[in-house]
Amino acid sequence: MKKVEIKGIIPPIVTPMNEDESVNEKELRNQVNRQIKGGIHGLFPFGTNGEGYILNEKEKEEVLSIVIDETKGRVPVYAGTGCISTKDTIRQSQMAESLGADVLSIITPSFAAASQNELYDHYKAVAEAVDMPIVLYNIPARTGNALAPATVAKLSKIPNIVGAKDSSGNFDNMLQYIEQTRDSKDFAVLSGNDSLILWNLLAGGTGGIAGCANVFPEVMASIYNYFAAGDLENARKAQDSIRSFRGCFKYGNPNTIVKTAVNLLGYPVGKCRAPFNQVPEEGIEALKKVLAENHEKGMC
Repeated sequence: MKKVEIKGIIPPIVTPMNEDESVNEKELRNQVNRQIKGGIHGLFPFGTNGEGYILNEKEKEEVLSIVIDETKGRVPVYAGTGCISTKDTIRQSQMAESLGADVLSIITPSFAAASQNELYDHYKAVAEAVDMPIVLYNIPARTGNALAPATVAKLSKIPNIVGAKDSSGNFDNMLQYIEQTRDSKDFAVLSGNDSLILWNLLAGGTGGIAGCANVFPEVMASIYNYFAAGDLENARKAQDSIRSFRGCFKYGNPNTIVKTAVNLLGYPVGKCRAPFNQVPEEGIEALKKVLAENHEKGMC
């Protein structure tokens, strides 16, 4: 198994789309280079902000192939391969492995309620089917299934399950992930909530998978870089600086807000795939105002 240090700011990179909702390869390559130029520490295609929930298997393979090819090993590539069934998750994970992804990010199964034992068996089966590092992905508000800290601790004993991303928004849950996996060597806990990245680092976590990095790559990367350099004051300032943008999430699906903001910055990434593609006019105006204010501050 390849050794990858799970750390830093990893954007769930948006999937640029043409008007007919096909993948815009040219702009996807541009976004890969924009993010790497911005100093991010990894790339995560077809995560939540990459609309992995609405891409078919062929499109996921296309997006992952493009990102791996354009990245050229400059940063690790994380592939989101979680599906509802164990069988489908294994197939998608083996596809990502064959294409040369560096890490798998596997969301919990969704829709049907799963017990903690079922979740454990699901991840164990996937881990045994691939020879790749796996990061667990907990986002119960979207999937309906939460990975309990005790289950994460148990899964951390499996050699190629090397980390967990917590998008619950519950800091204590993330803290328990950190506390209960300290005995597992090099197990990494990432924040999936952008407003908690610095607090994750201070508690012993290793960074975040940050949707806001699609809009502010340099700023988001600097949270980790300042922290690693021991400059907590500037790390805190960078962390605080995204508050006004996150305040715009009230106008729609956060994925749609992020992608709309990237468009407003002048990058033709298109809309999110229907039906999740609407932002009211007041939301557009709020975004324009926030982006203009942040541009004046040198953030974008």
